[in-house]
Amino acid sequence: MKYYSTNGNAPIADLSKAVVKGLAEDRGLYMPEQIKTLPKEFFDNMSSMTFQEIAYKVADAFFGEDVEADALRHIVYDTLQFDCPVVKVEENIYALELFHGPTLAFKDVGARFMARLLQYFINKEDGDRSKESGNQEVNVLVATSGDTGSAVANGFLGVEGIHVYVLYPKGKVSHIQESQFTTLGRNITAIEVDGVFDDCQRLVKSAFMDEELNRHMRLTSANSINVARFLPQAFYYFNAVARISEITHSQPIVMCVPSGNFGNICSALFGHRMGLPVSRFIAANNANDVFFQYLQTGKYTPKASVQTLANAMDVGDPSNFARILNLYSQNNRLSPEATHEAVTNLISGCTYSDEQIRETMRQCYADNGYVLDPHGACGYRALKEQLRPGEVGVFCETAHPAKFKEKVDEILGTDIDIPERLQAFMRGQKQSVPLSKEFADFKQFLLKQ
Repeated sequence: MKYYSTNGNAPIADLSKAVVKGLAEDRGLYMPEQIKTLPKEFFDNMSSMTFQEIAYKVADAFFGEDVEADALRHIVYDTLQFDCPVVKVEENIYALELFHGPTLAFKDVGARFMARLLQYFINKEDGDRSKESGNQEVNVLVATSGDTGSAVANGFLGVEGIHVYVLYPKGKVSHIQESQFTTLGRNITAIEVDGVFDDCQRLVKSAFMDEELNRHMRLTSANSINVARFLPQAFYYFNAVARISEITHSQPIVMCVPSGNFGNICSALFGHRMGLPVSRFIAANNANDVFFQYLQTGKYTPKASVQTLANAMDVGDPSNFARILNLYSQNNRLSPEATHEAVTNLISGCTYSDEQIRETMRQCYADNGYVLDPHGACGYRALKEQLRPGEVGVFCETAHPAKFKEKVDEILGTDIDIPERLQAFMRGQKQSVPLSKEFADFKQFLLKQ
């Protein structure tokens, strides 16, 4: 499979280059030249298949041309050592619980898959390289507004030949989230940036474009800009449809995704292009409403992010919007007006204030006894407001509520238990490097490594 850049001015890449480089030379995001439609037989049999069996079939459509079957099967099965169950919250509304992995967040799936696929390509390159040239460590740069940092750090922890640098905005992630990537040590370095998430993301993208840095060290990204991070997230949408089909049979399915950098919903849209039987999608935003405004006006206007209760969605210039635009413009063959029409025919949106998020968490807990995290609350509320008669809705519960314990307890008047996995992180000692938001400072730091 070959990959092209959303900006259209970079050489075509194979999967290995797309994964190892992360970002194309023209600062565009890599897109697969072909999105294969899965056969009817697969969808007919999907409800009788396990999560791992479903995921392998989807992975084979994306990566099977470039990774040996046994190796790909091992990567998929080793990645998915946990379930992503569908849980009924109320009549016709279900939560896709994506917090049963090692760091209790949806990003465990993509981060674990990418770590294993990247190591596969590194080992393959090292085997092909002459002994005189030696092995060169790959340096993974990742910007996080919350859960990405912990998922990537833990997914890559101890992986030979890879060092991870996690950039996060100072004072803008929860204490538990911070503990999950600042206490690990070993091949993980946490960088505390005096800015917001968009500053962290800008530093990462600028590093990829800097020739001196790229001569000094091999760089790649583990944000959802990397195809190996966002594409595997399609696995759990296929599995969710399989599980819902067992319960509801022929009802149209609506998938609602709390959205920040838009990698998660982007993977669902790729799944839809492969034939995933979802009738429509809802992108649920917090007060960072850039995509919602695009849906209303047809104009995309990035702006500075604002800090909210649902902090992992605090993104003012979502990277994966470029992929969505490219997907529905047919690689820029359609006009902006036709592209906007194609997007809005399939995707609706919403935006919620912190107070609305609080109200939703309280109401859901009072009505159903179900504890939402602030991000899942956006998805649940959007379904409540937009679900039509005869439809069944699934929203992503993207992180365990205990990762936001202080906020959740304050809002609900509860004292929710902290899983032992999280407690273990909290007992560790914080190790982080303070840094300004200026690229010159970040570059100098990396040049010393």
